[in-house]
Amino acid sequence: MPAARSFIRYLPLLALVAGPLAAQQPFTLDQLRRIVGVGGVEIAPDGRTVVVTVTRSNYDTDKNESELYAVEVATGTARQLTVGRHTVAQARFSPDGKVLAFLTPDSTGLMQVWLLPMGGGETRRLTSHPTGVEHYSWRPDGRAIAYAAADEAPKREGEARHLTTFTVGAQDLFLRENIQPQHIWLIDTDSATSRRLTSGPWSLEFVLPPGSPPSGLSWAPDGKQIAFVAAVAPETGKLDSVHIQVLDVATGAIRSLTPARRFENNPVFSPDGKSVAYWYPREGRADLGWVNEVWIAPSSGGASRSLTRALDRNLFGAQWMPDGKSLLVVGNDRTTVGAWVQPLQGPARRLDTGDLVINGAFGYDIAVASRSPAIAFTATTPDRPSELYLMDSPGARPRRLTDFNAWARDIAWGQPDRVTWQSDGMEADGVVLLPPGFTPDRRYPLVLLIHGGPTSASKLSFSALAQLMAAEGWVVFQPNYRGSDNLGNSYMAAIVNDAGAGPGRDVMAGVAMLRGRPYVDPTRTAVTGWSYGGFMTSWLIGTYPDEWQAAMAGAPVTNWEDQYNFGDGSITLRYFLGGSPWTDGRQQAYREQSPITYATRIRTPTLVMSNMEDFRVPPTQAFALYRAMKDNGVETEFVGFRGRTHASSDPVNARERTRLWVDWIKRHFSASDLVP
Repeated sequence: MPAARSFIRYLPLLALVAGPLAAQQPFTLDQLRRIVGVGGVEIAPDGRTVVVTVTRSNYDTDKNESELYAVEVATGTARQLTVGRHTVAQARFSPDGKVLAFLTPDSTGLMQVWLLPMGGGETRRLTSHPTGVEHYSWRPDGRAIAYAAADEAPKREGEARHLTTFTVGAQDLFLRENIQPQHIWLIDTDSATSRRLTSGPWSLEFVLPPGSPPSGLSWAPDGKQIAFVAAVAPETGKLDSVHIQVLDVATGAIRSLTPARRFENNPVFSPDGKSVAYWYPREGRADLGWVNEVWIAPSSGGASRSLTRALDRNLFGAQWMPDGKSLLVVGNDRTTVGAWVQPLQGPARRLDTGDLVINGAFGYDIAVASRSPAIAFTATTPDRPSELYLMDSPGARPRRLTDFNAWARDIAWGQPDRVTWQSDGMEADGVVLLPPGFTPDRRYPLVLLIHGGPTSASKLSFSALAQLMAAEGWVVFQPNYRGSDNLGNSYMAAIVNDAGAGPGRDVMAGVAMLRGRPYVDPTRTAVTGWSYGGFMTSWLIGTYPDEWQAAMAGAPVTNWEDQYNFGDGSITLRYFLGGSPWTDGRQQAYREQSPITYATRIRTPTLVMSNMEDFRVPPTQAFALYRAMKDNGVETEFVGFRGRTHASSDPVNARERTRLWVDWIKRHFSASDLVP
């Protein structure tokens, strides 16, 4: 539901590489095939080599196929490391940089740890865990790896084999069996012998994607302790209970790092082992209105403190710099992504990444070398999909190392800009994308593309969907309504217990601002979005019924009671809306903030889309919206996609979702997209 500057080119290298402009083509749906994903950055300890995961879509097999590439920092030479794996993830250098570990499936389809000597030699499988490996971490001496794996389900004998009962608990509507706890194992890299380190009914933190990756396992520099995050039970509705624990590897003893019992994430030991940095919300609150800060605590226990209060940004990244006296922290900042070096004492210093927007939302694709000042990251610009970039030091300008999406230079892209406006005494912002060949003496339809979350933000990054809309001759507006995480704690907090009305006023104030521009046709406006963007779409067409010519509500939250009862977040929704709908008379407040309450007012032709086993936003809510419109004579269609996911990510169905989205808007605008 997860810089004030306008877009300016200034990196000389990129300008030089581009060369003379050729005749440019429009961006079309078929060109989605050409997009290459570059991510999963891992930098060698000496900073000389960066490994990335390169993903291409295979429409014949309907798979996103990924392989590992090593890129030499000095020359930019890229060398393919894996061939025919098709699924690779979590590449990690050994502490000495001589071996690369990664996850890839075994013959049964379970993810296992494999080892690849960087100096040459055969790749070998290290783990053969019966439930597969979720994530892992090298021991500092490089002779062992700790990994996370789910327990095996209890064996049933005789007639019990046919039983299908299970205890549901705080889970989603489509759960078919209990989720098993995840625990820590240790495996020797030479002998491949493994042993279990933790057990019990509690679980390591886990996620149902999309969302922030689960907290990893962090070794103390002496290899004697592991910091990790535990939840009280393997139930998605109880993941608010996550807290940091420290394991003594030799004895198996476990202790808490701090007194907190909620909302602690991603612990990382300092290079000297004396401190642990971790994520924790401001004032210990997590009601979708309190920014995530980076905290630090003594590793032996004691008082913790926030390092990043002065930044006032929602941070999803904290990595120790090699000096052990500062951390690299990352978070959305206005309509880009900010990265700062935050000392243990004193103000943070922002890195100058120019017009590059670092990839990520609930965690960012950036890595610091452990024995070098080099920083590697993947990023996009509005007119270029992801590539790998490197800063030789925190004070250096980034340089591009890869050219996987060179084809993008031949496309006529829409040009974006950051816009701001006032709403309820607050400054809101967003991104406006103008169509290719834009001329200010024409009037263009306006299409809203509202981000999900709401803890997220629209940025000056590459968006294939927004560019396809711009290619149709539309002005595309991506507003950051209150609750977005790019403008500080107060702006995020303004959405708490005000799910629709306040954000709706923010969006409509932005629409009014744009309708005041001479190139926007105020008579042709469409509103669209997925997840919380689908919620906002549903809210706006019901509470502002005369403003829209077309709408698309994807995976829409339309009923907060259903979301509380059936979604994977389950009872954790109480932090957002002030408590349970079933206690203390809150049912009315839930209903007042639910779009379904106003659905009989809708008159806008609306496409509804949802995955039919969506655990995040169960499709009961899309059904209700569709039925309310259908029974009241509103033009509507409901398109369902198969799969237990919040949004289909396979190439064929992802493209079809995009096609349906854009085509519905085209169908409901007038025949001519441009009016003199």
